[in-house]
Amino acid sequence: MNKILKIIALIGLSTFALHVLSLDFVYTKKAWFGAGSEGNEYAIEGYDAVNYFTQNTSVEGSADFALEYKNKQWHFKDAGNLALFKAHPEKYAPQYGGHCAWRMGIDGEGVYGDPTLWAIVDDKLYLNYSKETKRRWGKDIPGFIVKADQFWLGKNKFKTLN
Repeated sequence: MNKILKIIALIGLSTFALHVLSLDFVYTKKAWFGAGSEGNEYAIEGYDAVNYFTQNTSVEGSADFALEYKNKQWHFKDAGNLALFKAHPEKYAPQYGGHCAWRMGIDGEGVYGDPTLWAIVDDKLYLNYSKETKRRWGKDIPGFIVKADQFWLGKNKFKTLN
């Protein structure tokens, strides 16, 4: 009886551990700045990349204020934000093509960042995949950025960080 309870507990703990540790990672080097799913050609899921910097908040953009950059359609909430992005897209586009900053720092693999889970560090926009990955990233942001930069430019062979 005691042995059966131990086996059941081990199976339960194993199942729980797999569930907790597994994350649904989707990656492709060809789909920067968005989920890359069919029908989603909008960068960072249609959110306004400039608004993070000007209003310190995430907001969905509008197709009325759109621009193509790196083969993605970028949406902005107004003409002013569109003009700012058009003048300096590298300033406003998220790092690592919009992929999760934490995961990029762990092993250089990409998973799309959630545009509502973001941070600006040293005037650069970083996205994270989930609240949990953002929490983990927050424990050593400078360290993760150094590692992620190395993976992005080295292993993944990109020429710029965004």
